Amino acid sequence: MKLPGQDAIARQADEQFVTHRVRLPRQMVEHPIRQVLKRLSMALVVLVVTALLVYLDHDGYGDNSDDSVDLLDSFYYATVTLSTTGYGDIAPVSDTARLTNIFVITPLRVLFLIILVGTTLEALTERTREEWRLNRWRSTLRDHTVVVGFGTKGRSAIQTVCATGLKKDQVVVVDPAAKAIEAASAYGYAGVVGDATRSDVLRRAEVHRARQIIIATQRDDTAVLVTLTARQMNRGAKIVAAVREEENAPLLKQSGADAVITSASAAGRLLGLSVLSPAAGMVIEDLIQQGSGLDIVERPAIKAEVGKTPRQLDGLVLSVLRGHRVLGYDDPAVGTVQLTDRLITIVRATPGSQVTPDARPLPQD
Repeated sequence: MKLPGQDAIARQADEQFVTHRVRLPRQMVEHPIRQVLKRLSMALVVLVVTALLVYLDHDGYGDNSDDSVDLLDSFYYATVTLSTTGYGDIAPVSDTARLTNIFVITPLRVLFLIILVGTTLEALTERTREEWRLNRWRSTLRDHTVVVGFGTKGRSAIQTVCATGLKKDQVVVVDPAAKAIEAASAYGYAGVVGDATRSDVLRRAEVHRARQIIIATQRDDTAVLVTLTARQMNRGAKIVAAVREEENAPLLKQSGADAVITSASAAGRLLGLSVLSPAAGMVIEDLIQQGSGLDIVERPAIKAEVGKTPRQLDGLVLSVLRGHRVLGYDDPAVGTVQLTDRLITIVRATPGSQVTPDARPLPQD
């Protein structure tokens, strides 16, 4: 069964003929072809200046063929001189022409060679360096986080996971807009330009090696297709997706998402809570903003906590994660804390209190 808009998305991708490429975070460097064209223009200017200098002093030069140097002969002499060919058929004979060759044309010859040779070496070196960085990046990238969509939701998700201690070089952004990837690269994230519903684009982002995948697309049907493709490529990754409409959440679950966030409903609930109690809304906003104020964290239970009830533990325990179940702190099924439990608690955020993201593989249905 095709989802609404699936044909339109595929047709748009074919029409745009997007180049799927990986952009590693680095300083903005001019494209090699543009560099070559700019250097060639500079070399052409040097050639014209040299020819004009020779033509202005054409009486000081001798031509073996007709003893006169016109504008064409000036360009010919400038060309063979700057390229160090030097056939000798046109030569400076007056003192002024020879001094001009020594102090003006010779430096221009050196500048001409530097421009051409330097451009070639720079272009080749830059291309080789970029290929080496890309190959090295692919060979070392493991257990990273792939974020599909670099809009408001995607940027906020990245900031949250990075606040827990995730390094920027462990984040790969996928977005069809080149400007979005340029922005992600400026933040220090690697990026892939392309449609994430295509497996070859996700393969460039090394999705098959990722530990967690965040899907923050603008359309719900796109989120479903990306989730299906990503789950097919990586059975063990944790996939979290965002949808606008709550009725599409079950479809995301069936597609392979471990958790689905309904952005419109969540924002509406927070608005309603803020109307009833502005202070409560501020607390909830603080809890979901990692790295400042109060944070919600998940951690394993320690030996000293085994055998105690959640109420008897230090700190505020909200829930107990036991196996596949999430139990409230007051749920009778919790009983006492077990060594295999994981606790969801509220802690005061401090600069040294970053919690490493959960690295456990999630059970698959």
